[in-house]
Amino acid sequence: METLTAQIVTGLSISSILLLVALGLAIIYGTTGVINMAHGEFVMLGAYSAWFLQTFFGIGLIESLVVIFAMVAALGWVIERVVIRYLYRRPLDTILATWGIGVMAQQAIRLSVGGELRYVEMPPVMDGSIVLLGIEMSAFRLFVLVLAIALFAFTWYLMYRTTIGMKLRAITQNREIASCFGINSGRIYSFTFAYGAGLAGLAGALVSPLKSVSPEMGTTYVVDAFMIVVLGGVESLIGTMASSAILGQLYGFVAFFSNDTFAKALVLLAIVVVIRFRPQGLFAAKVRA
Repeated sequence: METLTAQIVTGLSISSILLLVALGLAIIYGTTGVINMAHGEFVMLGAYSAWFLQTFFGIGLIESLVVIFAMVAALGWVIERVVIRYLYRRPLDTILATWGIGVMAQQAIRLSVGGELRYVEMPPVMDGSIVLLGIEMSAFRLFVLVLAIALFAFTWYLMYRTTIGMKLRAITQNREIASCFGINSGRIYSFTFAYGAGLAGLAGALVSPLKSVSPEMGTTYVVDAFMIVVLGGVESLIGTMASSAILGQLYGFVAFFSNDTFAKALVLLAIVVVIRFRPQGLFAAKVRA
């Protein structure tokens, strides 16, 4: 029983990180239909922002989270206004454009700060463990889990209980009719892209004390994020959370009995099988025609 509990806790820790990374992508992909190949680079930029603020300004990770969100969200807003907004309904062009933006972001980091690994210090107040259900768990990982749930709850409230969310969902269902009612789709899309980018930046900042920071670190996360969004259902926030939990537990249990590489391969195979028989995802949102 202790081993089972430990694996469940480990799976929840993995799930919280996956949820943070996938939540921003789910909003962007589900709302605008943009396949954002640069989403991993937003994660990477969030991690480098945490390193930069800590190294050169002495600002701790927790204190810098709001600043990091604002910085990466502002960059996402600029990219949407300058590039993405001219490519809506052109999926191949958006794939190429966002992939190019991701490559440029990686090269910009290499040229400015170098390609060697960087490290972010764990917040001293959370550099320890907490006993949870008889199992020792990292205090920082528990903080990430709680924050991921809080961000999900806030995002759900924003989407389903505010005027912005109502307008966003209206545009998602029918952009032309929504425009007839005076909804500015361009402004809503810019907000959505910026918010999704900001969430990705937060994810990168929170991951940075757990993983080494490098220009290529976002590549792995964007693959996992796309798997979660597709498995959960493109327009379903609940599906994103549920599929993050499912994948996190699968990663944890399979890795316990074998290794991380085999776990990723097996999880990918399971997703391919599920999508083969349920292409709309496990938790596809139901909308009225």
